[in-house]
Amino acid sequence: MQALSNALAQNRLHHAYLFTGTRGVGKTTIARIFAKSLNCATGITATPCGVCSACTEIDSGRFIDLIELDAASNTQVDNMRELLESALYAPTNGRFKVYIIDEVHMLSKSAFNAMLKTLEEPPAHVKFILATTDPQKIPVTVLSRCLQFNLKQLPPALILTHLQYVLGQENIPFEAGALALLARAAQGSMRDALSLLDQAIVYSDARVDEATVRNMLGAIDRSYLYGLLQALFARDGVELLRIADDMVMRSLAFDAALQDLATLLHRIALAQTVPQAIAEDEPERARLLELAQNFGAEELQLFYQIAVHGRNEIDLAPDEYAGFTMTLLRMLAFMPADAQAVAEKHAVHGRPAPAALPAAAVPAPPPQPNPAQAVAQPAKPVTAAALDWGVLLAQLSVQGSARELAKHCALESFADGRLVLNLAPQHKHMLTNKMAQDKLQTALADYFAQPVKLAITLGAASAATPAAVEQTEKQLRQQQAEAAIAQDPFVREVQAQLGARVIEGSIKPIQQENAR
Repeated sequence: MQALSNALAQNRLHHAYLFTGTRGVGKTTIARIFAKSLNCATGITATPCGVCSACTEIDSGRFIDLIELDAASNTQVDNMRELLESALYAPTNGRFKVYIIDEVHMLSKSAFNAMLKTLEEPPAHVKFILATTDPQKIPVTVLSRCLQFNLKQLPPALILTHLQYVLGQENIPFEAGALALLARAAQGSMRDALSLLDQAIVYSDARVDEATVRNMLGAIDRSYLYGLLQALFARDGVELLRIADDMVMRSLAFDAALQDLATLLHRIALAQTVPQAIAEDEPERARLLELAQNFGAEELQLFYQIAVHGRNEIDLAPDEYAGFTMTLLRMLAFMPADAQAVAEKHAVHGRPAPAALPAAAVPAPPPQPNPAQAVAQPAKPVTAAALDWGVLLAQLSVQGSARELAKHCALESFADGRLVLNLAPQHKHMLTNKMAQDKLQTALADYFAQPVKLAITLGAASAATPAAVEQTEKQLRQQQAEAAIAQDPFVREVQAQLGARVIEGSIKPIQQENAR
């Protein structure tokens, strides 16, 4: 707007303009306004009067010196030659002859060549305004002779404001939530937004309310995403599963839910790191800023990675529900365990500390300097079902033979300061290394900030050991890599045409293993 206004005010006009952008962002509308600015009776101006004969005739599509051509249905060179021949004649009523060519990228090569001759030596009374959704298909020789303006998609807040204005002019009652849904559904296109608004007015019998618009769009209430994050914040595993079960009842797609969750996490990270990236009039700004204060930057990055990887792996899960809930439980398991730090963080922000997890999920510890201390104090022994030994091991400062011993064990119980591990009989030789057991016991005592008596028994483990989980994950990544190579179109083409073969054992996953 600024560039075009300056050009009109200073009478520094180019002979050809190119407006690019997706559908419904205003390319043709701006072209018509520009035509009025060129031909208004008040003179060449950035503010056409809108009441003179030129302005009113352009608005009604009757101005003889404004020629509009849809290149999608007039692609041939004969159409272009006919148009260019008429350009040689002076305008009939206006100051300029203005040619608006929509979807110009659809013209044939010969039609572009015909246009190029006129663009090279344009008559002084002719202005070309080209519009396209795909500028990449326009020859460079044509592009170089045009002033190019890229019209961006309109932000939802701007669309919402205009919809409010339209409904106010029409005296139609509405709910702000309904317009927010329409603005998002328009995906940056004002034309689509107005079309959807027309549909909503008819659909809702002249009252645009949120429930009706949501039903019309088939939109899903995405508040469950905020519910998931609130449950993570509260470390409430029961609530996480309740929301997942509710999603099953509502027939929500878990794959899409993980995608939406990753998008929300990205927006929260933006709100946390670059708050000005979230517009002041963004309807969800307050919730985003609140969640940005609830979580640390590392937590958001971790959740985002887990959501993205969970979506990639959901097809490999026993079913989508299992894949989705396992992703949520992974987020829960890898959250920092320092309850005091969490409590202090919320005290700083003036909010209460999150509620403890129900005992059925994880023992509920009272506030202490180290939450791990509380794990040792429940009346009942802690079993592998309540405490993830692999997650705990990842936080222990132990390496070498002591870590190898721990990786091949499964947690059996932990009560009264006595932690019992189960070691598979095939690894009993590890028990001969007394130093490794002592290092592991010391690391556990340091972690729980209290004396820990370590006992290791032989027998069938009641849960998968970290080493077994690691091996399963390694095999899964290997299978994914081999499947990706086998299905790669280039590999299959080379095999078919050249008789090539994949060397056995040569395929390695790109992603490195995460050592626990």
